[in-house]
Amino acid sequence: MYSFRNDYSEGAHPKVLQALTDTNLEQTVGYGTDPRCEAVRVLIRRLCQAPDADIHFLVGGTQTNLLAIASLLRPHEAVIAAHTGHVNVHETGSIEATGHKVCTAFSPDGKLTPELVESVVSGHGGEHMVLPRLVYISDTTEIGTIYTKAELQALRACCDKHGLFLFLDGARLGCALTAPGNDLTLPDLAVLTDAFYIGGTKNGLLFGEALVMNTPNPYFRWHMKQRGAMLAKGRLLGVQFQALLEDGLYFDIARHANEMALRLRDGVTALGYPFPVPSPSNQQFPVLPNRVVDALREKGYEFETDHAVDVDHTCVRFVTSWATPESAVDTFLKDLADCQ
Repeated sequence: MYSFRNDYSEGAHPKVLQALTDTNLEQTVGYGTDPRCEAVRVLIRRLCQAPDADIHFLVGGTQTNLLAIASLLRPHEAVIAAHTGHVNVHETGSIEATGHKVCTAFSPDGKLTPELVESVVSGHGGEHMVLPRLVYISDTTEIGTIYTKAELQALRACCDKHGLFLFLDGARLGCALTAPGNDLTLPDLAVLTDAFYIGGTKNGLLFGEALVMNTPNPYFRWHMKQRGAMLAKGRLLGVQFQALLEDGLYFDIARHANEMALRLRDGVTALGYPFPVPSPSNQQFPVLPNRVVDALREKGYEFETDHAVDVDHTCVRFVTSWATPESAVDTFLKDLADCQ
């Protein structure tokens, strides 16, 4: 059977592994100061049309989120996030552990709007409360939805109005930028956010995220070192990102993940099962009868339970990846039909 549990179960794209093998015996300086990492910094600045951006390579998403946020905020300042935001529900209080409260707003589609941001800002006043200072969003969101350029522009205007930073979690940025209906680009993100990152762990790398700081912090590497994020063999991150970004592979494999998810979505929809929130990306959340959920698991399929809808139905999550074959989706849909 097949696992639709996440998009990082597999190791790495073969081209990434080959690049690591080809450079295995190279001797370089450490901690991301090597020629490979510097070459990728130049490449990312070119792709983003952001010649002055600071680029930092980190191992994982939670590490990137907490370091970016902690480096931008003063001790009394807080984060604004959707109630489904990764920093709120999936990171074991890592942001709070850096001394910064996460203030949430309920969002049915996982996206923040200026109105939601302002509802949090207006609810905090005076020195007896934390001061909301940074807006955290993710693209794709935790429920697979994506931001449009107009929505991001509106958030940028709201942040400018209230003196807020705008930080975009890009763990699944490849899937967001290649999803049907997307009109955002890397240069747009460089203009509209204070910081964002290009996620590699969930799109073809063994590990790695590339943080793009559009509001540079000259002491960011101090933050990295203090929190154990400065990888001695930092060139391993540069080598991987170079293989992923230099000829568009990043977008090609993300597009494949989306196509497999939409193939799955269309097949599930044809069988009569609903999706509470439409997703154009590689995460799909159908509502299935509990007996069907149990039957699929008995057949050996792996996937996450999102939440109970009622006593007889559960919303589950299916995730496809760069490595998901069409045959796995088609076999799953056949087995799903047999479970009805």
